[in-house]
This record gives sequence, structure tokens and C-alpha cells, in this order.
Amino acid sequence: MARIEVSGTALTVYVEGLDKLWALKSQLEIPLSHVVSAAIDPDLSISKFEWQLRAPGTSWPGLIKAGTYYGQGKRVFWDVHDPKKAVVIRLVEDKYNELVIEVDDPQDTVAAIQKAVAAR
Repeated sequence: MARIEVSGTALTVYVEGLDKLWALKSQLEIPLSHVVSAAIDPDLSISKFEWQLRAPGTSWPGLIKAGTYYGQGKRVFWDVHDPKKAVVIRLVEDKYNELVIEVDDPQDTVAAIQKAVAAR
């Protein structure tokens, strides 16, 4: 799981616990100008994305997907155990095209990101 903080200029993802090991990252800092949108995807399924090339990261089907993945021309950072608690953050002009992050409160997280994007 991760914690997301939004400031006036950046979106910061803090990877927590053992997920630091699985994702091989402890933190991502994304300029807020690179954030296009954030949403909850009710159809998100870890297994739906198993075809992606993992480099580097960890994947145990139905249990965890963490790290950097490539597929369909996209580079996506994942940190998800429970897809129902994941948010999908779309980016432009960044090394990642998307972030798929599990958080404690997806609705509040999406609202905070959308508010920051609208305010910039």
C-alpha cells in the first residue's frame, strides 16, 4: 500500500512497508503539471494486466503487483494488493504514463488529486 500527498507543485507517492521491497521504490515525486487525471476503476483487476513486462517489480497473481511494468506502449508503476482500493493516475510528459496505487481511501485521494489538478 502507499500514501499519496498532493502539494501545490507535486504529487508524491510514499510506498510503505514491505511494498518498498516488492516495488523496488520507496517514493515517487511527480510534478503536478504532469498529472492529467485520477480515477477509481471498478473494473481494475491485477490479473487483467499479467501480460505486461515487469522490469523491475514483483507480481504474484491475485496477491500483489508492484513495480514498473511495460505493455501496450505504456510504462506503468503499480503498487496494488486489493484492486478495489486502487486509484489510477494518468500522466503526461513523465517517465510513467500511469500510476496504479492502492490507498486507504480511494475516493478522498481521487478528490484531492482532482482538486489540485483543477487549481493549477
